[in-house]
Amino acid sequence: MSNALKIYMLAVISFLVGTSEFIIAGILDKVAEDSGVSVSAAGQLITVFSLAYAFGTPILMAATARVERRKLLIVALAVFAAGNGIAVLLPGFGFLMASRVVLALSTGVFVVTALTVAAKLAPPEKQGSAIATLVMGFSTALIIGVPIGRVVASAFDWKMIFAGIGLLGLVAILLIMFTIPRTDGEEPVPIGKQLALLKQPKIVVALLVTFFWIGGYSIANTYLSPYLLNVSGFNEQGVSIGLFAFGIASLIGSKLGGFSTDKWGAPRTLVIGMLLHAVALVLLSLAGQSAVAVFPLLMLWSFSAWSSGPTQQYNLISLAPEASGIMLSLNTSMLQLAMAAGAGLGGVVVKQLSLSSITWIGAAGVMIAAATAVASFRLSGSGVRKKAAEEKLLEMGA
Repeated sequence: MSNALKIYMLAVISFLVGTSEFIIAGILDKVAEDSGVSVSAAGQLITVFSLAYAFGTPILMAATARVERRKLLIVALAVFAAGNGIAVLLPGFGFLMASRVVLALSTGVFVVTALTVAAKLAPPEKQGSAIATLVMGFSTALIIGVPIGRVVASAFDWKMIFAGIGLLGLVAILLIMFTIPRTDGEEPVPIGKQLALLKQPKIVVALLVTFFWIGGYSIANTYLSPYLLNVSGFNEQGVSIGLFAFGIASLIGSKLGGFSTDKWGAPRTLVIGMLLHAVALVLLSLAGQSAVAVFPLLMLWSFSAWSSGPTQQYNLISLAPEASGIMLSLNTSMLQLAMAAGAGLGGVVVKQLSLSSITWIGAAGVMIAAATAVASFRLSGSGVRKKAAEEKLLEMGA
């Protein structure tokens, strides 16, 4: 097997582990009903996953930095398969919550390790493309994995999804054992060094943009399936189609966000994208009971939300181009924390207010993100592109 095929294989496995993260939002109502808990309580499965990923992954990666990479990939996938097994075989909501912690930790370790292995498999001039391929594999889970999971959960049982993912995880172990070469570990980057950048106000404010942007998004996205069923009046087929359209729009938005950043700059792209994101959520609040209006609004929401992804990465790299890897790592942790906070706050909103309130509460979070972005650009003076950041982004294939 050529190295290029090995990289694509790792991307497919990244899609698999990504599906295990994103799928809960697509089947939240079914999990809640089967587990005998409220929808808001079930939403905390996303909170727990994100918190475990955000705090656990950096610690585990530092602790296992010197471990041979192929071995680490295999161990991570073995734990990943066990996490899915817990969800399928052990009864009760408590065990399901425990499985989310196990899945979060194993997913984080696998994804980070796979990124480093892919970069080493690729020739120097194509390392950025290799990394981009793996990121695309993980992100595709949102586009394809979630709607397929919804269809499977509707036709059979939601536990079948985790059973299938767990079995495929075992197959992935065999593939890695026989195709991925041994790769030495690396010197660990101390957690203190990773956090040292947080002493700079411009970086803290820029990371807060991610927190409010993803937090606002997560408030609504976590409870999207129950919203479509109970507020918009969708049937099962309509929910599956809506989730698929949502995923496609996110891919288009991400691509256009990168193009717009190159053509019109990060400040304009980021602020306008977030304002459009907030408007889409407000319009959903106003027209959420109309199934006809919801479809285009869902796509507008997803499109505008994910147009900010590559732009925010560019912005963060421009602030510390000499530590781009650490910056993106911090951004990933902040993103997971935001998803946890959004899912948690969304649960409170659903329980104390109403399911239909999640969209305008989410819009408020995104508006705060837009205002924070304006403050960030004024503080850092990053309206002018920095050559080092541009070159780094090109290397990453973004």
